[in-house]
Amino acid sequence: EKQMVESGGGSVQAGGSLRLSCTASGFTFADSDMGWYRPGPGDECELVASITKDGTISYGDVVKGRFTISQDANKNTVYLQMNSLKPEDTAVYYCASVTDLCSAGLEIWVGYRRVRQGAQVTVSS
Repeated sequence: EKQMVESGGGSVQAGGSLRLSCTASGFTFADSDMGWYRPGPGDECELVASITKDGTISYGDVVKGRFTISQDANKNTVYLQMNSLKPEDTAVYYCASVTDLCSAGLEIWVGYRRVRQGAQVTVSS
């Protein structure tokens, strides 16, 4: 069974850092595209960062230069290093084994959040 578990969330002050982890079982990250997502200001799906199986990396405009996505094939884990955190980064972060979750439509996004725990990140000013 394909499973992913997010961890590493927490509470920090603005300017601080956190690292999220997404550990997989039932499939191999190295063979999959992966992405981190969060709700946007209007609760819509927002791409935070993605990495394809050939290593192509993309970032959402609001996190460029502050967040870094990486993966450890030996641990079958994808990471999201978040630096210079801002209060507006406060959200539940979700990982997914696709890079285009936001293109799948609102119903898919709502359903995905309903069945996933995600990792809560809270940034105080």
